Amino acid sequence: MNSPFTLEQEQWVPQPLDEIFKFFSDAKNLEALTPSWMGFHILTPQPIEIAAGTVIDYRLGWHGIPLRWKTEIAVWEPPVCFVDLQLKGPYRLWRHTHRFQAAAGGTQILDSLEYSLPFGILGRLVHALSVRKNVEEIFEYRRQRICDLFGSAGKTGTRLL
Repeated sequence: MNSPFTLEQEQWVPQPLDEIFKFFSDAKNLEALTPSWMGFHILTPQPIEIAAGTVIDYRLGWHGIPLRWKTEIAVWEPPVCFVDLQLKGPYRLWRHTHRFQAAAGGTQILDSLEYSLPFGILGRLVHALSVRKNVEEIFEYRRQRICDLFGSAGKTGTRLL
């Protein structure tokens, strides 16, 4: 397997930990944090009871190509952490760790994404040509939506390694 790429994003919001975790643990809110150009839609009937082992099916698009995506909540530790792991989708690996911690009268949101593409050197080329930029755009959109929804004071940072 190719070494995974890593994206890390950190963002502070002036809302309490429990409120922020409640928002992120409601699957329907994922659509609000995903750019409309992705055509993202949850297929699993709502409401979804999130717990370790919960599987969620989605439909989305990538440059006009319709895709199906299936994730499992691999780790569930309310109100501080959960991990979603792609079971089926376009990536060889997609592991998104969401961490939350009380900080400075609000909540620090810490995302760590590990991902890799199939097809060896071809996958790395596609990553360099478009996937990296798309992942960055998706997380920038997410960061901005969190600002809009929760009044982030701008203490943010993103790194793609």
